[in-house]
Amino acid sequence: MNESLQACPAVLALELADGEQPTRLTLSRDEAQTLAGLIADDLRKLLPGVEDARLAVTGALFDVVELLRPGFPIFATLDELAGRVPRAQLGGVVAFGSHEGRMPAETLSPDPRYADGPMRLLPWTLLAAPELAAELAERMEVELVGRGEAGAATADFLMRTLGIRLEHARYLSRDDVLALTCVQYEHVNLSALWTVLEAALLMPYRPETALGARGLPLRYADGKVSLPGLATWFAGTAAGRENPAHDFAGTLFEMRQYAALLEAHRLPLVMEGGEAESGYLIETVAPVDPDLAAPALFAHEAPGLGIVAITVAQPGAGSVRVLAHGYPLAPPALAALVATLAGRYGSTEEIQALGRIWLDSHGALAAPPAAALH
Repeated sequence: MNESLQACPAVLALELADGEQPTRLTLSRDEAQTLAGLIADDLRKLLPGVEDARLAVTGALFDVVELLRPGFPIFATLDELAGRVPRAQLGGVVAFGSHEGRMPAETLSPDPRYADGPMRLLPWTLLAAPELAAELAERMEVELVGRGEAGAATADFLMRTLGIRLEHARYLSRDDVLALTCVQYEHVNLSALWTVLEAALLMPYRPETALGARGLPLRYADGKVSLPGLATWFAGTAAGRENPAHDFAGTLFEMRQYAALLEAHRLPLVMEGGEAESGYLIETVAPVDPDLAAPALFAHEAPGLGIVAITVAQPGAGSVRVLAHGYPLAPPALAALVATLAGRYGSTEEIQALGRIWLDSHGALAAPPAAALH
């Protein structure tokens, strides 16, 4: 982007009527240009002085998780593309749509995996000289959230073009989107997740910590979110719990929620003292003891969650040596996790189903001794 221009990022938020889904997620170049003209008409009524800025519109519909990623890549790409176009060539309005099914940059192509939500966001930005950009940004924070409903012509064009019915079409600044997402995550008891995500988005060089609803500590630093070795942490907090196995299942469920949302926001989740792979985490506990029986794999299960952990252990007659725990973050990752653990510890890929979460007397995730298996 031209360094003499500053960006004021925003979206057109489309709230779909119940049961509605757009027939497609992108607009053609001509459609995007038409929409940009309609948006420009709306903004002239909302933001005096906007005529002196360049309006850049993305003809694509995204979920909030695609927009709120470290570095805000969709907005960064939009700014860069818009800054390349000579102002005299296209005037104050620039639009980017698809041509032969492709957007001008891969970053501007919506991911269909996130297309089922009730809200679709169409990014746009204003590029202006620093003094005007500061004025526009201040007005956007006041005017858009207060009276930013899109004009009837804009909403009608989108409904006809995309084949959808809309409950609302409203302009929001990017800060408005951040605030709305914060409220949504807090409403579903994920305020800890939002704390670390917000740090990654707005203060990426500053570490941040938070505690989950069940006390699980999260830490953001160096572009990733870390959590402690789960079994080790839980054993240290198990005293006084009435139903440790139930609580551990709840913690695993919470971790899976974090993992899914962090992956959607493109923020890596890692385990301190362990490993993170695509779809699973591994917590290392101890090395193999060559004087004990060969390692075996044990599957911990929880109602409604299926297999939540795989423990690698060397069971003896009256005791067991735990070597590692693996946590599948989603069911499709289980096979890869089992193969990794078996290869690393020299066991077969056969897993012994425990039918429950097996904790030892100290509340630590474990496996039964050999005598208990018969």
